[in-house]
Amino acid sequence: MYLSTKEVRSDLDLTSSTDLLWEEHAAALRESARGGAVGLLDLKVELARRLHDECRICERQCGARRSEGEAGHCGVLEARIASEFLHMGEEPDLVPSYTIFFAGCTFDCVFCQNWDISTRPRSGAVIPPKKLAQMIGERTAPARGMTDRRFRSNSARNVNWVGGDPSPNLLYILHTLCECEADIPQVWNSNMYLTKESMALLDGVVDVYLTDFKYGNDACAMKLSNAPDYMRIVTRNHELARSQSEMIVRHLVLPGHIECCTRPVLSWIAANLKDVKVNVMAQYRPEHKAMEHPDVARRLRMSEYEEAVRIADDLGLESAD
Repeated sequence: MYLSTKEVRSDLDLTSSTDLLWEEHAAALRESARGGAVGLLDLKVELARRLHDECRICERQCGARRSEGEAGHCGVLEARIASEFLHMGEEPDLVPSYTIFFAGCTFDCVFCQNWDISTRPRSGAVIPPKKLAQMIGERTAPARGMTDRRFRSNSARNVNWVGGDPSPNLLYILHTLCECEADIPQVWNSNMYLTKESMALLDGVVDVYLTDFKYGNDACAMKLSNAPDYMRIVTRNHELARSQSEMIVRHLVLPGHIECCTRPVLSWIAANLKDVKVNVMAQYRPEHKAMEHPDVARRLRMSEYEEAVRIADDLGLESAD
């Protein structure tokens, strides 16, 4: 999808006001205008730069002056890659997936299973966008679609941007795609706590949203992930994402949270998202600071997972596993 976005061009001045640039962005997405000196992907980069400089990429909207070395809540300044590899453990429709793990996260999940990455935004390697674009090209299989299994064993079916969370690195990712020519789908693997503006910049870039929808209420989200106003933000962004592209929703079943989280999350998906696959996940284990929180200080019981699967089945949700 991002290669098609590169071909959309218009005549505009990238030094124009932010309001005018957003108007041009909306028009380019709507009209697919062709001809002109500036590409839509270049316009997205400029708008992302302005969001980055004001630290308004996620809904915390810290206002930190990141370009001047002031970090926001996530602690991310420049993009740092903790690891990148051909991942065989994602959902079947996605593997093999060239997965790029960023350091840092917009959430503070007490049970984070990637805490060594998410809580250390200064760890990892700095890879210039042009270099990463070359690495992506080396992993590219012939374009055969997302679900075609006829791929070379050493080639990726997609690029999977994850973390931590990829959101703080939106500008870097768009820069990388400007340098990239690989005909390969892009997967946004995220907690979906972005601003509406950031979601707009992903429109025309992301082929598949691989989302994380944990909580069915704001109280649990605040207590366990320090994520204010969770339901309004995450439900809005799921609806926006589904209007843009394909989607797979992950729901990590938490011990003792079937009625407060699992049931309302799955019910909301069934009522509001059409033609999406859902992965009801049993992988929870009490990592990081989970032992400090009695309600999540144990492993998931098999009976709890079976109840979660029954709820999904009763709602008619399609399984992603």
